[in-house]
Amino acid sequence: MPVYHSDASIQLLHTLCEDYEKNTALSQDPRENPHVKRGLRNADGTGVMVGYTQIGNVRGYSIIDGETVPIKGSLTYRGYEIEDLIDGFSRDGRFGYAEIRYLLLFGCLPTPAQLAQFESLMSEFTSLPDQFTEDMILRAPSSDIMNKLGRAVLALYSYDPNPDDVTLENMVRQCLELICRFPVIIAHAYAVKRHYYNNESLYLHRAQPHLSSAENFLHCMRPDSHFTDLEAKLLDICLVLHAEHGGGNNSTFACRVLASTGTDTYSAIAAAVGSLKGPKHGGANRQVMRQFEEICQAVSNWEDDGQVADYLRRLLNKEVGDGSGLIYGMGHAVYTLSDPRTGLLKKYAWELAAQNPEMAAQLRLMERVERLAPEVFASVTGKAKVMCANVDMYSGLVYRMLRISPELFTPVFAAARVAGWCAHRIEEQLTGGRLIRPAYKAVVKPQSYVPLAER
Repeated sequence: MPVYHSDASIQLLHTLCEDYEKNTALSQDPRENPHVKRGLRNADGTGVMVGYTQIGNVRGYSIIDGETVPIKGSLTYRGYEIEDLIDGFSRDGRFGYAEIRYLLLFGCLPTPAQLAQFESLMSEFTSLPDQFTEDMILRAPSSDIMNKLGRAVLALYSYDPNPDDVTLENMVRQCLELICRFPVIIAHAYAVKRHYYNNESLYLHRAQPHLSSAENFLHCMRPDSHFTDLEAKLLDICLVLHAEHGGGNNSTFACRVLASTGTDTYSAIAAAVGSLKGPKHGGANRQVMRQFEEICQAVSNWEDDGQVADYLRRLLNKEVGDGSGLIYGMGHAVYTLSDPRTGLLKKYAWELAAQNPEMAAQLRLMERVERLAPEVFASVTGKAKVMCANVDMYSGLVYRMLRISPELFTPVFAAARVAGWCAHRIEEQLTGGRLIRPAYKAVVKPQSYVPLAER
């Protein structure tokens, strides 16, 4: 049960916060400190280069004669274009996330024999430790699944007979266990949350060793465990698309920062979970869906470009929505002309939407928003900005099509990205070499100490 404090304690906290605000005033104007790179961003918005990686790469622009030139977006895993990887296993009618895990962790595509052995090993690692769900999830439910996931990752340290060993073999074992267990932990945490916070019946399903990660998640998450092959294949595509996005994204960098200290795998991965929980990082698709629902209600004719454009114009003018003046899902920190994940997600989403007229109508409306947003932005701001729909524009709608609750959007993201986190955790531990330690410029004036009695 929550702990409630006295009115006097609450008032004291209020006073302490007033003291903080009175004594803390940092300027946000970059012109005052031109050498300080807030957010580890250069003046042109690009990320500060802090290391090397062989795992993933993101390209959305080129620098020619010092100018940023938009290009078609590219996402590669270990040098392979994401489109080629997905086309490869989809053409065979296979689930692809296991193959992508292998590629990210070990640097090459597996042979059929290697993949079969790898899948057998992962099946063995899927089960949670004895009594883990009862002791670590049921006895301490959380209203937030990401919070529960982070705590569960840290708790697994106590079940590991050799948690602090940072040899390659031990880290690979730990990482494979975490990757395989994430979907089960998330599904169980969600079931317990619904039971204790939503007053719903409790359904807990054990992971099945013969199922893929996508199938196991749907099996464990749905009360009746029923799902179609098309649903599982679409979720598998989502897992593949979110598995890795270079070393500079906030959660992966957080993982590498902790790994650079030599800490254990569980601490490094829990840090990444905590980062992804932040709404500026992992919660973007929920913001997209909240705004999209407003568009659905406000626009009477979803097929009318004029009505849709008018609402987008009002969004940019802060007349509707949350007042941010943003069209969520449009634009990206790296991608300019296109986000390669977006086109792939739309392609496979249409296969499922074709069976549901309502979902097909919503998907057409979202495509209309994507098409109209750049020209509306130009008309409102007077600036012709190159922008594309990012993957968050469509992932939330895809999850809704898969009957995945909005509170699971970010946890599903984590279930995918843990493969990339683990690959970076190992790479940083074995090849990083230096403790990551950026600097902050101190701007406080020198103070003379005043004895307590004289203050």
